[in-house]
Amino acid sequence: MERRMGTMWVAASLVRVVAVVSVTAAPLAGQESAAPAPPSSSTIAAADPAARLEEGYQAFYNARYEDAATIGSALLVNAPDSLDGLELRTSAHLFRLKAIIGDAKNKEKAVKECAVCADLLSTLTADTRHAQTLARARLHADPEDENTKFLLGKIDLNYLWLQLGPLGKRAGWDEYWEARRSLDDVLAKNPGHTRAKVARAWMDYIVDTRVPWGTKWILGGGSRKKALVAVREAAIAATEPLPRAEAGFALWEMELREKNHSEALVVANGLLVNFPENKDLVKFVAANQ
Repeated sequence: MERRMGTMWVAASLVRVVAVVSVTAAPLAGQESAAPAPPSSSTIAAADPAARLEEGYQAFYNARYEDAATIGSALLVNAPDSLDGLELRTSAHLFRLKAIIGDAKNKEKAVKECAVCADLLSTLTADTRHAQTLARARLHADPEDENTKFLLGKIDLNYLWLQLGPLGKRAGWDEYWEARRSLDDVLAKNPGHTRAKVARAWMDYIVDTRVPWGTKWILGGGSRKKALVAVREAAIAATEPLPRAEAGFALWEMELREKNHSEALVVANGLLVNFPENKDLVKFVAANQ
């Protein structure tokens, strides 16, 4: 009976998720969802930075990672110390590397045989170090700067995911601890911070699924079940376009990793309403309808 009630709760929650994602969501930049023309450096540099940042995330969640990185790069030309621009570009490079390397058994060989990977890795690493220096200095001056604290944790998490994912290395532990402290502090003071909640859930999921048992214990443990519950809650509660997209895609990927294909299909159909160019979503929905 308890298991049946749990299943019913998940089903009801997913109905609410798809309703939120597909009915109330809008393109991140407040534009039509048709594919925009490829961005040019001149138009990006001249436009409003906040609007262009939203356009960058619209490209990112449509799996147009090169376009997202181009927008991030142009934003950084005008504002080299923009943590938002650095977070966008590190995310875009990370996901491009994930797409290129995929599930290759010999990841080191895959990286060496990739024509663009060396440049992507170099830029991602440099961006991470630059962001860390900036954020730490800002937090030294203002320890209560919530946005800086969150972005430091998120960029650290991108670097950790790079090491454990595309590169297949057991590295990035300094970034892990800094991200954990930063995100926990944000959530302690603002439990409704959706992006921090999603990022922290990914840390729990990563530790539980990618780290050997002994190391997992040293890192304070992790829980894939706790992570999935947190992301489901975040997807339902999110009201702003970017947090809603971030929570929705996190939920879709976690449901897939947990082999909850029917639940993942519900979420994917909702995400497709606003991100119809995302080839991974299109492929998954077509194969599972």
